[in-house]
Amino acid sequence: MPPWNRSTDTPTAGLLGDDRGSAALEFILVGLLLLVPLVYLVVALGMVQGQGLGAEAAARHVARAVSTASDVDDARARADAVLASVTEEYALDDVVLSIECVPSGAACPRAGATLQVSVRTAVTLPLVPPVLGLDRVAAVPIEASAAHKVSRFWSER
Repeated sequence: MPPWNRSTDTPTAGLLGDDRGSAALEFILVGLLLLVPLVYLVVALGMVQGQGLGAEAAARHVARAVSTASDVDDARARADAVLASVTEEYALDDVVLSIECVPSGAACPRAGATLQVSVRTAVTLPLVPPVLGLDRVAAVPIEASAAHKVSRFWSER
């Protein structure tokens, strides 16, 4: 009989060991060791990207809304409304908004100035418990900024 058709009951089978059934065990073990961290990484990166897109959208839309406002009070109301809308849409937490005008000095917004809007937030990684401040340590800070020119014909009414 050719060597590749030998029965497993030959005396050499005991010397090589019995490997029947170990492929399924190896697949499960390697699958768990590789798939669980990979799924966690995909979920975490998805959360970071979603929050990054939200922060960028908030900065861009607030800059556009403030630069087209009719006066300072309208600009404040528009900024608050846009920030609330984007925060709700993208589920942003603890958003810090800062608006500055370049060149600095006078009231913001003003005619001919460039608005610089910055939005800061942080993403807490999934499955990190809020014990001993681990949720603050395992947070990824995100910052987005946008610039928009105010029309030189803008006037506070």
